[in-house]
Amino acid sequence: MRKNFTLLILFFALSINSFSQTKVSGMVVDNSNQPIPYANLVFKGSNTGVVSNEDGRFYIESPDNYTELVVSFVGFPDKTVKLPEKVNYDFKVILTEGNALKEVKIYAGKTSKKNNPALDILRKIWERRRKNGIKMFKQYEYEKYEKVEFDMNTIDSAFMKSKIFKGMEFVFKNIDTSKVTGKTYLPIFINESLSDVYGDNQNKRTREILKANKNSGLGSGDGVNMFIKDLYNDFDIYDNYLNFFDKSFTSPLSRTGIDVYNYVLADTAVIDNKLCYNIIFYPRRKNELTFKGDFWVNDTTFAIKKINMAITKSANINWVKDIYLEQEYEVLNDSVFLPTRDYMMSDFALRKKEESKGVYGKRTTLYRNFKFDEKKPDKFYKEEVNYIDNQVYAKTNEYWDENRFEKLNKDEKKIYAMIDTLKTVKKFKRLYSLVSILGSGYIEMPKYHLDYGPIFSTIGNNEVEGLRLRAGVRTYFGPNDLWRLQGYTAYGFKDNKVKYGISGKWMIDKKERIIISGGNRRDVEQIGASLTTTNDVLGRSYASSGLFTTGSNGKLTNINLSTLAVEMEPIKNIIFQLGFSYRTLESASDIFKLDYYTDATQTTTKSDVTQSEINLQVELTPKKRTIGYGVERRDIDAPFSRIFVNYSQGFKGFINSDFSYQKLQLYYKQPIIIGALGRSNITMELGKTFGQIPLGLMSVVPGNQTLFIIDNTFSNLNFYEFVADQYATLKWEHNFQGKIFARIPFLRKLNLREIVGVKGVYGTVSDENRLINASGLIYQAPEKPYWEYNAGIGNIFKVFRIDFAWRANYRDIPDTNNFTIKGSFGFYF
Repeated sequence: MRKNFTLLILFFALSINSFSQTKVSGMVVDNSNQPIPYANLVFKGSNTGVVSNEDGRFYIESPDNYTELVVSFVGFPDKTVKLPEKVNYDFKVILTEGNALKEVKIYAGKTSKKNNPALDILRKIWERRRKNGIKMFKQYEYEKYEKVEFDMNTIDSAFMKSKIFKGMEFVFKNIDTSKVTGKTYLPIFINESLSDVYGDNQNKRTREILKANKNSGLGSGDGVNMFIKDLYNDFDIYDNYLNFFDKSFTSPLSRTGIDVYNYVLADTAVIDNKLCYNIIFYPRRKNELTFKGDFWVNDTTFAIKKINMAITKSANINWVKDIYLEQEYEVLNDSVFLPTRDYMMSDFALRKKEESKGVYGKRTTLYRNFKFDEKKPDKFYKEEVNYIDNQVYAKTNEYWDENRFEKLNKDEKKIYAMIDTLKTVKKFKRLYSLVSILGSGYIEMPKYHLDYGPIFSTIGNNEVEGLRLRAGVRTYFGPNDLWRLQGYTAYGFKDNKVKYGISGKWMIDKKERIIISGGNRRDVEQIGASLTTTNDVLGRSYASSGLFTTGSNGKLTNINLSTLAVEMEPIKNIIFQLGFSYRTLESASDIFKLDYYTDATQTTTKSDVTQSEINLQVELTPKKRTIGYGVERRDIDAPFSRIFVNYSQGFKGFINSDFSYQKLQLYYKQPIIIGALGRSNITMELGKTFGQIPLGLMSVVPGNQTLFIIDNTFSNLNFYEFVADQYATLKWEHNFQGKIFARIPFLRKLNLREIVGVKGVYGTVSDENRLINASGLIYQAPEKPYWEYNAGIGNIFKVFRIDFAWRANYRDIPDTNNFTIKGSFGFYF
């Protein structure tokens, strides 16, 4: 999977003869030379047509020969124009208002919400939306064929002659031209899959069984399919919101569509013996997540027959210049319209300039052999925990020739051979390796089945260690390894000490993912960096050695941690783990102590903590999707809930342990998608320790003394400012995805995004735990709940976010911050 993603990134970075018979690109304007957006253009005598964009520009092509183009727009008479050549660029079409149409209202700009026949039809669609297509049946099943292709686009002679392609010039023999955008492109990857899909509308259950998969040499296995599903979600045009690239676009058929779209009834026609209305839609405002396009809808069932739509260039989405979608339906009988074909094309690019180079991602999905109301038992829909059928990825060429729904064209056939050849070129291998390092953080050493890294953790700094250098390796035979060893060593130039960590994992049962793990770590750590803890032996917060911090960062601890655990996943996304840990803790700094009294008279103290502990953890992550079947998996970047429960039992006297206690912790995170209003995340943590414990085992409310945003911390708190043995936290953050800024003219073009949030914590410390405290740190618990709130601006230069955070109370504590500014970097659509 890592290689599949890396190679796509490589072609994306590299992209910073036509075989069609008729091509036309240009602009539609009126008598005043003003562009006419969303005009219809069709080759005369054909069904091949397009809609001009918001700037009046268009591109249309056909493999057949045509000599005339018919152009129409509401309020203007249809115009037929002669095409002087087979290929026509910068072609201008001028529409003139006709005398017979002077009294007709021209729908330019915002259309009326009253007395608009298009809206009357739209309301009929809403009434029938659950009575159309497969949703009108109790159960359904069908066969599905999916083809995904990636192409470098905007290929010109200067690009082909670039030194970076020296030795790889043969790839440019496969250049073609896009029928949607008119740009030249070079196919570089293709993936095909055949599936059987089952659904039960009564129980809201679905299951897709993959029967065959094939791709152009970029790896095999389910990782390719899962990566594609991560990139391209399935969609239902009747839903109010359509999710693409982690963004919620308002569907043109949404009940809220009237507020964000203009609708125009443009035409009527008979399609497959059914009278249909043609409705054009386009955004009311710029910079919102909306589409432009048109659809044909039946006049009696009000079912969609065909829809074409594309995002506007002003839409607040990064790295994607264009998204174009087509969906077609067939008439099964007088009242049933079923999907037959979906097509989606995305133009990924660093900039939205017309001439900028990028990568097309194209997905074509075909459907056939529908069956209805054949009920399956409930156990049929039970999702396998860790099932993979390798035979799916080993089908012969003869099998594909017989079973794919449509034949590959000449360009698609060439991709398979081209990629195999390209992977033998040394220069390509070097480029691939470089991008792989940047994408994964590891330097591959395939000869030894090792990876070096992560390279981004190489340099650190804190008050105890000073400058810190770290080097690590891990075993890597492939993405589905059943076992993995990894380790690191680090050196601090101030304390002149060597640190290390080593861990191992082995999956002994693939079906229920039974994994045995263990390890040991001796290092310096900021143990107050999080409330809810796990026994990840190599886990280490950025707060422990961040290069950029504020205030004192000397409250660090020397930790020697050993762990042994076994976990299993008997049900998909429900993981149980039973573990044992043994640790010693002592202060790593002269300005910080973990001392505690060992007797009731408070005359004897001890400076280190020795503790053995068993813990039982349960993690529920409904709707989480993962890539891979090995001992380590990668989560697909899609929102899912997380519930984590941890029970720990400390044993006094066992292996010289100092304390006996019980600790219970709960962590809950819930993402909430609110359509066009953006996305919220709500996080709650609860915890309580029963028994007497010293500072080293207390729950420290996590502060953040770095310059960067760190999840689940409080931006204005210092380390160890609040401690507790029982606590409750609540955090809410909402990202408006640019909804507010899009309505402010001078900010609209910047595509900024608004973030707001609030965090609170309540906690107490028992009298018995205060009694043994000899650390010199005065325990302060947030018995009066502590609150802070933040407002941020995201998507600055597409990669940067800045947050402003304020304390709501506890504002008079010395050496603390009542206001902070923190930032973060990230690549988000």
